[in-house]
Amino acid sequence: MTDEKIGIAGTGFYVPEKVLTNADLEKIIDTTDEWIISRTGIRERRIIAPGETASSMAEIAARQALDSAGITPEDLDLIIVGTITPDELLPSVACLLQARLGNTTAASFDISAACCGFIYALEIGRDLMRGGRYRHALIVAAETLTTVTDWEDRDTCVLFGDGAGAAVLSKGCDRGDILDFYMGADGAHSSLLEIEAGGSACPITHEVIDQRKQYIKMEGNKVFKLAVASMVSSAQRVLEQTGLTSQDVTWLLPHQANLRIMKAVAKRLHIPVEQVYINVDRYGNMSGATVPIGLAEMDHNGILKKGDLLLMVAFGGGLTWAATLVRW
Repeated sequence: MTDEKIGIAGTGFYVPEKVLTNADLEKIIDTTDEWIISRTGIRERRIIAPGETASSMAEIAARQALDSAGITPEDLDLIIVGTITPDELLPSVACLLQARLGNTTAASFDISAACCGFIYALEIGRDLMRGGRYRHALIVAAETLTTVTDWEDRDTCVLFGDGAGAAVLSKGCDRGDILDFYMGADGAHSSLLEIEAGGSACPITHEVIDQRKQYIKMEGNKVFKLAVASMVSSAQRVLEQTGLTSQDVTWLLPHQANLRIMKAVAKRLHIPVEQVYINVDRYGNMSGATVPIGLAEMDHNGILKKGDLLLMVAFGGGLTWAATLVRW
């Protein structure tokens, strides 16, 4: 196993051009801008255009990250994509992305960890690189959640948006030092947040479509409570593992599911809200893509400074949870 330092050499992101505002939603469902903002903090979200897919968004984010890292697609020897909305069940988004980038040799595969997809993939990538076989890994989370959104469900359709974020991990990189991870899951609560149809247990049929089982279903109140508790415990665990405390954290970058969840997590961790990076108002919940998009925005806008301690934490379907600490 190599002891060579592995860091985040570059970041990138993409969100579709089309903006769906709360005012737009008022025209198609029984809701109001005030109701949405008060409960979620979301003002608008991005929606893919015809022909856009998880892999097409991933390509744009990936090329930006590669440029940021100063490497070419040919330099990549590992590609991991976190997604629950792939272009198709087979092949993986990672293989489609590899082809789009013109790389023909990198090991490429997807993982399914919902909103924790990026952090899960980041740890997998780092640990594989520590084995000594890979020098440059592309870690992507790309989601087209609006394709699995039930636009007749007023409680969930206001939440979701589309986008992709990417990061390049490189050996010998002197920035973005990943200090540690903590990941976990509890499948006993899987029914609280699920897309029932589309797999072997419930194949797509006309009857299934009529029952709208191909869309995201969520028990919001229960998920809210579990999200806060799991994100707090995950953050505390990774801090303990590194001998640090929340007082050492410069920035908290949480999964952008709901503004009230993020504020509750920050409060329990005793991190001032001014140190919480928030973009849920502009993009909504993009599942696993929220964290890398936030990371790329912070990176490209100069918000992250050398020496900053960044705490990234997420919670999602599965149920899954994850946290990581990065010294910038």
